[in-house]
Amino acid sequence: MLILIRGGGDLATGVAIRLIRCGLRVVITELPQPLAVRRTVSFAEAVYAGEVTVEGIHAQSVPDPTDSLRILAIFGKQKVPVLVDPDCIAAKALHPAVIVDGRMTKRPPEPIGYIPGLYIGLGPGFVAGKNCQAAIETRRGPALGRVFWSGGPEPDTGQPEGIQARVLRSPAGGEFNARTNIGEHVEPGQVIAEVGGQTITAPLAGVLRGFIHPGLGVTQGMKIGDIDPRGDPGLCQMVSDKALSIGGGVLEAILAKPELRLQMWT
Repeated sequence: MLILIRGGGDLATGVAIRLIRCGLRVVITELPQPLAVRRTVSFAEAVYAGEVTVEGIHAQSVPDPTDSLRILAIFGKQKVPVLVDPDCIAAKALHPAVIVDGRMTKRPPEPIGYIPGLYIGLGPGFVAGKNCQAAIETRRGPALGRVFWSGGPEPDTGQPEGIQARVLRSPAGGEFNARTNIGEHVEPGQVIAEVGGQTITAPLAGVLRGFIHPGLGVTQGMKIGDIDPRGDPGLCQMVSDKALSIGGGVLEAILAKPELRLQMWT
């Protein structure tokens, strides 16, 4: 059975890793210029680097989503194909039994012209029975990872979880350029990036947990980075507990469908 995950950011990557460790095959679709912040634990980074490894699992980019031979070759090497396929056109050729929409756009998905056995949506914007068959809560709290077969997760609050100052946003539109690297310790007031001629300084002490890819064009107010006040650089290389919890919810949703259980490892 093949599972297609839309999006290769840190949460979607955590879902992919949990499924792969359970013996399932996964393919990922992404944008031509992914906007993942936690790039060290995002399969999306393969679009830029060609190939990445997250917690021992290798992913390789496929620029042409219609290149079935290359996709099969990557599967043959026990790697995850990361397709540059924002419109998910590969679904019609690959016939995934399950699609997991992990793009975190926080709005209802657009039609893709393919109906899988199970369409799972992660986070706000998804309503089970309306625009997906199952929705998974992505906000930290007692419902994190819970599967909804009717209704959906909490609506988007527009506010980051935890310490709000940890989230870095662009002060202006323009090209993003980093002055520091993911995993480095930063101090309050330290210049860590630049956008459109304006500098960005660290609002608090901690480890730079994530930055979008350098050279991307950004808009004012766009999320561009994240600082972890815990100060442990090793955590930058680890999939989060949140991502793995969401992955557990996805696995539960798949196993809850008897017709899919029969296909699980074939």
